[in-house]
Amino acid sequence: MTDINGKIAIVTGGASGIGRGIAEQLIAEGASVVIADIEQAALDATAAEIGATGVRVDVREIADIERLRDETLDRHGRVDIVVNNAGVGPISRIRDLTLNDWRWMIEVNLFGVINGVHTFLPVLEANADGGHIVNTSSMASLGTTSGVGPYTAAKSGVTGLSEVLDLELREDDSKVRVTVVIPGTVRTNIGTSQRNREGGEQGGLHDVDIADDIAAGMRWMTPIEVGRVVTHSIRTNDLYAVTHPDWWYIVEEHQRAIRAAFDRSPVEVPTA
Repeated sequence: MTDINGKIAIVTGGASGIGRGIAEQLIAEGASVVIADIEQAALDATAAEIGATGVRVDVREIADIERLRDETLDRHGRVDIVVNNAGVGPISRIRDLTLNDWRWMIEVNLFGVINGVHTFLPVLEANADGGHIVNTSSMASLGTTSGVGPYTAAKSGVTGLSEVLDLELREDDSKVRVTVVIPGTVRTNIGTSQRNREGGEQGGLHDVDIADDIAAGMRWMTPIEVGRVVTHSIRTNDLYAVTHPDWWYIVEEHQRAIRAAFDRSPVEVPTA
């Protein structure tokens, strides 16, 4: 896909944060956008402010995603771009987590993407000119830190899913392309997403306020800046959309550690 103008796009988690930034940039480039979110008030406000259509959705529920598909097709007649972006990101050390913490984080961050791919891939493949799937992952999938066990597990799954999907679609000569977004630090409220958890349950997770890190001078991108990276990757059909290219050293350190383990392996490989 080289031109976004006139396309029909869906963005989950589109009421705030990265999702809103992507939706705004898609609209700026001429797309008609449907944003989906679990927060009704924020959804209504954002849809009105940016000129999108809002649909309340819990991405964990396949019935909600199917309704999102049906309402979008009824309104627009087609779907060209699907951005599986909804995510949650409070923190905790693994020993302090409950099983419900794990389920909630994995269901939103990974199964939300799976539900989106499962529901919309057939729709995109039915288009004569295909379409584009965008899945939001994280730098945590390529090199992580403590306190983000469930988040890292889920986002690693998103990256792997996106890579395999892209490979299979290319093997099948499909006209559907895939981009996995690898954002670093972005100014969003993902760290306080337990506000959307059933019954206000906290478990072992802790909300995070990024204000102190911003004040300390860490480089945080804005959501609209991420949106520009994403639309560029859609137009160039890039598999990876990277927001912090200066963080390559994190990936490189991770790869060096894996390479060292290969070199230290006691297994003797037979030679021909």
